[in-house]
Amino acid sequence: MDHSLLSSYKNIFCDDLINIPEKKILINTINAHSFNITLIDSVFNKSLHEASVLLPDGISVVWALRFLTGKKLHKIAGIDLFMYEMERINQLHAKCFFLGSTPKILEKITTKAKKDFPNARVYTYSPPYKAEFSDLDTESMLLAINNVQPDVLFIGMTAPKQEKWAYGNFNKIEAIHICSIGAVFDFYAGNIKRAPEWIIKIGFEWCYRLFSEPKRMWKRYLIGNTVFVKSILKEKFTKNINAG
Repeated sequence: MDHSLLSSYKNIFCDDLINIPEKKILINTINAHSFNITLIDSVFNKSLHEASVLLPDGISVVWALRFLTGKKLHKIAGIDLFMYEMERINQLHAKCFFLGSTPKILEKITTKAKKDFPNARVYTYSPPYKAEFSDLDTESMLLAINNVQPDVLFIGMTAPKQEKWAYGNFNKIEAIHICSIGAVFDFYAGNIKRAPEWIIKIGFEWCYRLFSEPKRMWKRYLIGNTVFVKSILKEKFTKNINAG
C-alpha cells in the first residue's frame, strides 16, 4: 500500500469526540499542510498512519476524502479536541499537561484554564526551542510529564516535530490521551485570533488565516494547497485508470 495516499488512512476519525476511547492513545490531526509533509518525511507519515485517532483538521481533507472515497465526515479542528478534553477534565477533576511553547504563553494558558475550567489541574513544561531534541532534553520532558501522569497531554511544538516526538516516545509517556495540537496553544492564549464562527462554518478559516498572517501563511496555503490538490487529483485518476 502506498501510504502517501490520503485514502490509505484508515484511522481518520468520523465520529463524535465523546466516542474517543478511554485508554492510552495517540491523537493526531491531518490537514493539507501536514499531508504534504508526509510526502517527504517518512517518520512523520508513519506517526500519522499509526496514531489511534487522526482528526480531519482541515476542510480540504474533508472535501478530498469525499471526492476520493465518498466518505462523509466533518472537520474536527485541534481546538475542538482541546475544548472537548478540557470540559471532560473539568468534570472529572482530572489532570492535564501542556508541553511546548514559551513560559509566557504557558502562563497565559494556565491563568485562562484556571478561570474557564476551575476543576482541572493544570501542569506545564516549556522545552528548549530547537529543531531536534537531545536525549537529555527528552529525558527532562518525560520526567516532567511522568511525575504528573496526566489524563491528557497536550503537545504544542508544531508539526511535524510534535507528532514525531510523541510517536517516538509513546511507550515512555505516562499519560492517557496524548494529543498533538500545535497552534491551539497560541489560539487559546489569545496570541492568534481564530476566524469568526460563520467563516469556519462555510469552510474558509484557511482564507481568514492567510489574510491575517500573509507573510507566514502565503506559502502554506497558496503553494501548499496547490500541491495538495495535485496529489488528490493524481490519486483519483490513478485509481480510475487502475480500476478500468
